[in-house]
Amino acid sequence: MSNDNITLSIGEARLSGWTRLRVTRGIERFPGDFELEMTELFPGQAQDVVASPGDKCVLQIGGESVITGYVDRVVPSISAESHDIRVTGRGKCQDLLDCAAVWPNGQMSNVNAYTMAKQLAAVYDIDVICDLEGLLMIPQINIIPGESTYEVVERTARYSALLVYEDRSGNMVLARAGTEVMASGVQEGINIEAATAERSMDQRFSHVTALLTGTNNMQDLTSITAPHFTATDPNVPRRRERVIFAEAGELGWEVGKQRALWEVAWRRGRAEVIHVTVDNWRDVEGNLWEPNKLIDVLIPSLKVSGDQAGTVPQRLMIAEVSYSLDESGTHAQLTLMPPEAFEPKPILLYPQYGDLVGTVPLR
Repeated sequence: MSNDNITLSIGEARLSGWTRLRVTRGIERFPGDFELEMTELFPGQAQDVVASPGDKCVLQIGGESVITGYVDRVVPSISAESHDIRVTGRGKCQDLLDCAAVWPNGQMSNVNAYTMAKQLAAVYDIDVICDLEGLLMIPQINIIPGESTYEVVERTARYSALLVYEDRSGNMVLARAGTEVMASGVQEGINIEAATAERSMDQRFSHVTALLTGTNNMQDLTSITAPHFTATDPNVPRRRERVIFAEAGELGWEVGKQRALWEVAWRRGRAEVIHVTVDNWRDVEGNLWEPNKLIDVLIPSLKVSGDQAGTVPQRLMIAEVSYSLDESGTHAQLTLMPPEAFEPKPILLYPQYGDLVGTVPLR
């Protein structure tokens, strides 16, 4: 890791010499954030750190940007043994999370998740990246007073099965579950320092029922004859019911199915979460571990494999990655989940009128 120098750029200044680092990014963590710490190696070193809360900054590892955003806090401290300084910050998208969504009259018409997000994010001078076409058009969106831009986008993106996260450049990204595979994986006895398999049932339900809350049911006869949709999880061993509201609006009732199927898939994916700590920030080709990419995992001792014999790797999604540096060296903590947690089944949507059905694939 001799080439993975850590630098924090603020204006023309490039600050290095950090003794502790934590950078965390994820496809369900919005925005990315970092924490840096320096202990003086010689008198006055910590005072050379020119950083103030609110400064624009770019954090780089080995010359690659990992966070583009702002300094949140600067915390100098002293004791009899040392002088320290700690700097924390988050990506540019923090303004979309912290601040209220701003739009005239609080109502948007004839938009999809991307066009809506782009207009709302532009208020805070943030770009939105989305390379998908044919997203579901939404006749009307009402912004709840005090609701943040992220909250508006996230609840709307559910109906197009989109993930909402921040990239290294501080842009908001709308994307589906990734299909790109890292050049190497993680394997017991090779590069895994520690691992935990978290399997649970307490947040899963045998049946998730979505109730319609549309305002023009006469355009959709199904919403009158069957005003709900129930998605099932066959791997829940006993009866456990959950009811949610599907804010389908004028889209037609079938769009509520996607909300229920997403809920089941979301909970199923989080019922098997693998946490691993590896000894390197990069794969064998030198790529930093990246959220929304697939990785092959083989941990026979924890029954994490693609076969019962424990010889074939299981392909999982990197949901979150933390790069860390401390007295024990460099480490990467990866949170891994099944790809299905982010990829609901294709469903039927009503393009405009509830009784005109067309298949809309998720890919």
